[in-house]
Amino acid sequence: MPDSMAEMLRQDMECEGLLECLHGLKDLDRECFETLANSDERLTVDEIADRVERERSTAYRSIQRLLQTGLVQKEQINYEQGGYYHVYYPADPEEVTDDMQRLLNDWYAQIGQLIQEFRTKYEDESAPTTPSES
Repeated sequence: MPDSMAEMLRQDMECEGLLECLHGLKDLDRECFETLANSDERLTVDEIADRVERERSTAYRSIQRLLQTGLVQKEQINYEQGGYYHVYYPADPEEVTDDMQRLLNDWYAQIGQLIQEFRTKYEDESAPTTPSES
C-alpha cells in the first residue's frame, strides 16, 4: 500500500482496490470475496478454504473480516436431524457501493475539516508582525 495519498493517486487503481483502500482488507480477504462473488452458489468456510488453498481457520478469519465490513453475508442452514452450518455469499452490490460512498463522503468531510484546521493554525502563526505589534 502506498505511503501517501499522492502516491495512491499516481497508481493505477482497479475497483477491487477499493476493498483494500476503504476497508483495509488483505489480499486473502479480496481473494475470498472474489471466490464468493464468482460462485453460483453459497459456500461454506470449508469450500472457500479449498478454493483459495488455505487452512480452514485462515479462511474463517478472512470471512469474519468480510462480514464485519458488510461485504459478505451469512445464512444458517439447519439439518433436519439437528445441528446447523453456515453458508456465505456476497452482500447486495447496491448496498456495498452505497456504504463505500458513505465512507468516502465521511472521509472527505473529515479531511476537509483537518485542512481547515491546518489553514487556521498556520495562518495565525505565519502572519508577519508589523512594527506596531512588536
